[in-house]
Amino acid sequence: MDVTKRFLKYIGFNTTSDENTGLTPSTPGQMEFAKYLKIELEALKLEDITLDNNGYLFATLPANTGKHVPVIGFIAHMDTSPDMSGRHVNPRIIRNYDGTDILLSSQEGIVLSPDRFPELLEHKGEDLIVTDGTTLLGADDKAGIAEIISAVAYLQQHPEIKHGKIRIGFNPDEEIGLGASKFDVEKFGCEWAYTADGCEVGELEYENFNAAAARITFNGQNVHPGCAKGKMVNSMLLANRFISSLPAHETPEHTEGYEGFYHLTGITGDVEKTILNYIIRDHDCEAFGMRKREIERIARQMNVELAGSPVSVEIKDQYRNMCEKIRPVMHVVDVAFAAMEAAGVKPNIKPIRGGTDGAQLSFKGLPCPNIFTGGLNAHGRYEFIPVQSMEKAVRVIVKIVEFVAYNEY
Repeated sequence: MDVTKRFLKYIGFNTTSDENTGLTPSTPGQMEFAKYLKIELEALKLEDITLDNNGYLFATLPANTGKHVPVIGFIAHMDTSPDMSGRHVNPRIIRNYDGTDILLSSQEGIVLSPDRFPELLEHKGEDLIVTDGTTLLGADDKAGIAEIISAVAYLQQHPEIKHGKIRIGFNPDEEIGLGASKFDVEKFGCEWAYTADGCEVGELEYENFNAAAARITFNGQNVHPGCAKGKMVNSMLLANRFISSLPAHETPEHTEGYEGFYHLTGITGDVEKTILNYIIRDHDCEAFGMRKREIERIARQMNVELAGSPVSVEIKDQYRNMCEKIRPVMHVVDVAFAAMEAAGVKPNIKPIRGGTDGAQLSFKGLPCPNIFTGGLNAHGRYEFIPVQSMEKAVRVIVKIVEFVAYNEY
């Protein structure tokens, strides 16, 4: 089975995660998918295959060389983002893409256009897997799983490629920030690993945002609007005031590179009570702390000005920038860089404008940079992935394994 067939099979599983269940995995479809993958790994005759009650699936490709080679791993997550439905994904392949608009849904008039997504033009002549406009695709991160398993299968078919012991790990709930929470690093047993969870071909990442989630609650007071003067406090208007107090251009749609942001992800409310959910992101640790303090400062100021302290803030840290754990062992990045070049892929080292399981795993003692899968426009209906990009990812994984076996680290 090639990487495309694997990927198309995998996206048939509904593995949307859900932060509200309090379970691990957070949704039953993830365990269903994990059980299917376990059967596939058994058919490939991998060793030490384990699937625990939390949905963490580990396996081993044994070494085929007698020399000492560091044990390395490859990791991908099974869940898809709750930002859009991953149920009943209906993909199709656009062969030899010609650079024009792609009609995803004629019924709803949904178009994937290079005018809005210019990266499409970088893949003219390639075969693009797209959605039908009603769901996400699931390349984040089922493409990573398909690429890792396809690379392992290739290594089995080519025993002339010498390699050390390779561990693979597939985990649930990355999209809700819990992918590494119950990942048993000691059991996984690697010197270092790579998450296959990046985007465009060539991406190689060892820096990510520091991240926190903020929940701001506004308590109002409702009375009949006919006699509301001097009595009503509209919590929705308080929330609007709070939103307007944050820098208007420090949002995802106005930032890039190392620039941080405040991202409003949800609003629920009425006159009596309104809740804002934000995520706070910054690569710089000091700037990250300042952003959290700014949220708290605005709330305090509003409470001083308004009677009864109607504004409350809860901030929870989510993950940290893994660069402080990767820089002392930069050979793990150098290996991936050299492997990409050997595979005919131009490396593109860039900061992750988001998070990755690798960040948390790095702080748990497993250095874990991130490599590309080829998927683009994740978490929405415009997600797509070129077949050729997945094939390049497979070649890079194979080359990483080769480089580790033929060099001393």
